[in-house]
Amino acid sequence: MDIREIVKMTDEQLLAAIEDNREEMYKLRLQKANGDLSNPKLLKANRRDLARLKLVIGQRQAQAGSDNKGK
Repeated sequence: MDIREIVKMTDEQLLAAIEDNREEMYKLRLQKANGDLSNPKLLKANRRDLARLKLVIGQRQAQAGSDNKGK
């Protein structure tokens, strides 16, 4: 997932994407533990996507917090 796509998402879409990403990460970890993981790079990509999603949410919360302090 590209950061430009993530920035365009609404807050609700971001939260849904985080939930989906966490479920996918769980499935990938189970596959790795069982030895069924076909592409180990998926774990790294999934982890980075989750970090990008959390980054955008954090930035929006910080922006909203700083907007409220100025008033």
